[in-house]
Amino acid sequence: MVWKPVKETTSYEEPEESEEKPKRRKRKKEEIEEKESNLSEEEIKKEIKPLLKKIIQILRKYMDLEEDNYLLIAIWIIGTYFHKSFRSYPYLFFNAMKGSGKSRILNLITILSKEGIVLNSLTEAVLFRTKGTLGIDEFEGVGKRGSENLRELLNSAYKKTGKVFRMKKVSGKDGETQEVEEFEVYRPIIMANIWGMDDTLGDRCIQIILEKSVKKSVVKLIEDFEDNFQINDVTSIISKGIGSVGSFGTLKQVQQNWNKHICDTNTSITSPTTTTTTTSNTSIYNNIYNKIDKTGLLGRDLELFFPLFIISNLYGKLDEMLKIAIRIVKERKEKDIYESFDVQVYDFISQYTNTGFIKVSELTSQFREFAGIEDKQDLWINTRWFGKSIKRLKLDKEKKRSNGMLVILDIDKAKEKIKIFKEPEESKEDEIEVQKISSLQDNSK
Repeated sequence: MVWKPVKETTSYEEPEESEEKPKRRKRKKEEIEEKESNLSEEEIKKEIKPLLKKIIQILRKYMDLEEDNYLLIAIWIIGTYFHKSFRSYPYLFFNAMKGSGKSRILNLITILSKEGIVLNSLTEAVLFRTKGTLGIDEFEGVGKRGSENLRELLNSAYKKTGKVFRMKKVSGKDGETQEVEEFEVYRPIIMANIWGMDDTLGDRCIQIILEKSVKKSVVKLIEDFEDNFQINDVTSIISKGIGSVGSFGTLKQVQQNWNKHICDTNTSITSPTTTTTTTSNTSIYNNIYNKIDKTGLLGRDLELFFPLFIISNLYGKLDEMLKIAIRIVKERKEKDIYESFDVQVYDFISQYTNTGFIKVSELTSQFREFAGIEDKQDLWINTRWFGKSIKRLKLDKEKKRSNGMLVILDIDKAKEKIKIFKEPEESKEDEIEVQKISSLQDNSK
């Protein structure tokens, strides 16, 4: 059996009739892409200028969202036409209870985005064999057992580094051979569900919480997206302009020069005697870079929002997008902290022995000691916070006021809840202990 790599076929290539023809076509394709991708920043701005306002108007018509989210989603939609200019592109994740408009917003965003489709059921093959913006509705199924490979692909599809290789049978003069096909899984993706998602995939997402709307001018509208003249107007503008272009050299340059800006800035700070010369290409964008740098965003947070910063800058909306990013990251971190401490509250109460009334202030002091929180550390974990925490977790069986708030704790419930987080580890420890006992018994015999 012969193994040899094969290029992914494209619309520019025909079946091989000779060695010369495919090479000529490949050069022609590269020349076209190079010419189309070298639009200047001003030319790109001219192409996309009418889009942002029109898309926001459409989103307002069909969805009742928090004000910041209209700009965020509109920028993300426009970015789907530029996403190949970037090394990574964030997922959008809509989390909401039933009847909050998850399916509607997925359908609306995908029809406005580049080559958008919505699926209720997703397989590995569909993910890497299709192109364009992908909407995944009822996302809960991806977390089920047996979907491990699909989750791994989704974990990597937000970056250009994600590749899939498959073998295919090819018939030739020498008989049947096996050839390698390479697929790029990198694409814009939107997801929606009720129950949330695991932390690994969630780290690749910008999460938006949808609430049920009571705005009759919105909820009484039906989904006429395919026939709506406003939507058709937007998609027509895009298809005649930037829609057919995969990437833009100008946007790539802004991204590539970021690292140089950071290195030059750090060099000038750490080595005052050393003069660092910044290239003209970098200095053009110094104002943008300085603004982004001041947000304090790091790692994946910076990686996810960076493409949206660059696109929003084309519209003069960078400052607004920076504020949105800071808010979202702050809220997510606070949520992570609260969830982490909630687990510790379960653990603390599950080990408690007092079944009578006890002061919340006394419980708070004991919890801070249990969690290893020092006197001047995390002062927000106070009596008020602890009282709200046990109320939110429904761990207060009874309560009364007598020189402060007193409660009777639901210790049995805390013991059941903490098993969700600790039982797997304890089971392993128990198993090891059983093995030790068995071994000792065998030796004694």
